[in-house]
Amino acid sequence: MFKDILLPVDLGNRETQQKAVTAAVEMAKAFHGRLHVMTIVPDFGMSIVSGFFPANFEEQALEEANSQLHAFVQEAIPGDVEVQHVVAHGTIYEEILRFAREHPVDMIVMASHRPELQDYLLGPNAARVVRHANCSVTVVRD
Repeated sequence: MFKDILLPVDLGNRETQQKAVTAAVEMAKAFHGRLHVMTIVPDFGMSIVSGFFPANFEEQALEEANSQLHAFVQEAIPGDVEVQHVVAHGTIYEEILRFAREHPVDMIVMASHRPELQDYLLGPNAARVVRHANCSVTVVRD
C-alpha cells in the first residue's frame, strides 16, 4: 500500500524525530517499502542576506547536511530497510511538497511539535504539508 514513504527530518532537533522515524520504519517494513529520508537546508530568503556569508557557504552547508543525514540514517534506520538519502535546499514545506510531487511518494511521515499561538496564526510546516500534499500524510507529535 505505501511503497515509497517520505520521511523529512530536522537534524537540528534529532530528539523530536524519534517517534516519526519509528512510525516510518514500521510502515516501510509492513509494506516492504522504501524510505526517502530528507533533510532541508533553508535558503537565505532575501538575496541581500547571502552577501553576509562566504561565497561557498551554501555548498558547504549542503555537504555538511548530507554527511549528517547519512550518519543519522545509519544510527536511526535499521539496515534491512531500503533508504534513499535526500538533501534539499529551500523553504521546508515547499521542498517536501516538491519532492512528493516529483517522485512516486505514497505517504509522508513527519514529526511536529505541539502547536503554539504563533503556529495557529502563521501555520507550521506540517500543517502546510497536510493541506497541500497530493498523497497521504501522517503527522507524529513529539
